[in-house]
Amino acid sequence: MTATSPNDVLFLLLGAVMILAMHAGFAFLELGTVRKKSQVNALVKILTDFAVSAIAYFFVGYSVAYGVNFLGDVDHISQHNGYELVKFFFLLTFAAAIPAIVSGGIAERAKFHPQSAATFLLVGLVYPFFEGIAWNGHFGVQDWLAANLGAPFHDFAGSVVVHAVGGWIGLAAVLHLGARRGRYSKEGRVAAHPPSSIPFLALGAWILIVGWFGFNVMSAQKIAGISGLVAINSLMAMVGGTLTAMWLGKNDPGFIHNGPLAGLVAVCAGSDIMHPIGALAVGGVAGAMFVWLFTLTQNRWKIDDVLGVWPLHGLCGAWGGVAAGIFGQGWLGGHGGVSFGAQLIGTAAGIAIGFGGGYLVYGLLKRTVGIRLSDEEEFNGADLSIHQITATPERETNW
Repeated sequence: MTATSPNDVLFLLLGAVMILAMHAGFAFLELGTVRKKSQVNALVKILTDFAVSAIAYFFVGYSVAYGVNFLGDVDHISQHNGYELVKFFFLLTFAAAIPAIVSGGIAERAKFHPQSAATFLLVGLVYPFFEGIAWNGHFGVQDWLAANLGAPFHDFAGSVVVHAVGGWIGLAAVLHLGARRGRYSKEGRVAAHPPSSIPFLALGAWILIVGWFGFNVMSAQKIAGISGLVAINSLMAMVGGTLTAMWLGKNDPGFIHNGPLAGLVAVCAGSDIMHPIGALAVGGVAGAMFVWLFTLTQNRWKIDDVLGVWPLHGLCGAWGGVAAGIFGQGWLGGHGGVSFGAQLIGTAAGIAIGFGGGYLVYGLLKRTVGIRLSDEEEFNGADLSIHQITATPERETNW
């Protein structure tokens, strides 16, 4: 499918730029959530990981997913006003969300350069492997689902392809790393590490919320496919997630600002086929899930996932994949043409590939180069240990 209209190129370019801006949201959400001694590291990781993702996806990942490379002459690769190039840019911003998601889980104790190596492997191989299955029909999986269950796996904007895969990779990374120093005692006590900056956390959430309308609406990839339904469903899911997180989180600002993100994660898959009231319900469930599962993960299971990326992206993303098979049904006001069974199988496949691939990548790096800072480096903080500067350095002259 090729585009002949320059409007399609502009449409997709604007979407790519909006999602590129979301990476600032990832950065500030992490900066505000971690302790002060790890703020610089949060900012540096997101930008560096994006750059590594671009190299990995350009030379390896995009070809793995779509069988397309850009090694031909410039006249050939820039046909149709460069639509294929801009499509790559748009899909790169999705791919680069994988390490941006993982970054929040492994914050404050992960080595810097081994994480860049993990990013290259994840964006070059693991993520595009499932992306090719879900969005490009690889291995005949979608055809089999359509033939046997009545419809292929439906994931319009990546609840499973991006978020669930990223969240389950994040869980694998966190399990390999272990908890931050002093987080849990041998006697079973839990030491809270409160956010360093609620204003920066809120700024990150707002940047993500705004950019998400590019993430979802521009997933049509052509201006002729644009749908106001996708925009309103995104809005309703965001509102639902905010309100349930506010209520169940007892006015906690961290929950209130992650609630809309949970709702938006969950609505990606079915945003083009649900009724707005269905999207409100999907987002509301996701906001509640995040509060409950974040608390359970941190306090009961003692998994030190700093930003809660597994509950937020991994579990709410999986809920979104399944929810598309429920609220997309015609009898619930949806468009129909979706199979609950196919949604279950597709979601399970994304979880298996994400967690399995992530576990292999981080396990390999752990055994070879190590993935965790030393106790002394972690005590001093990632900012000083890795970057030799704090977020707010002060120094007086000594003469």
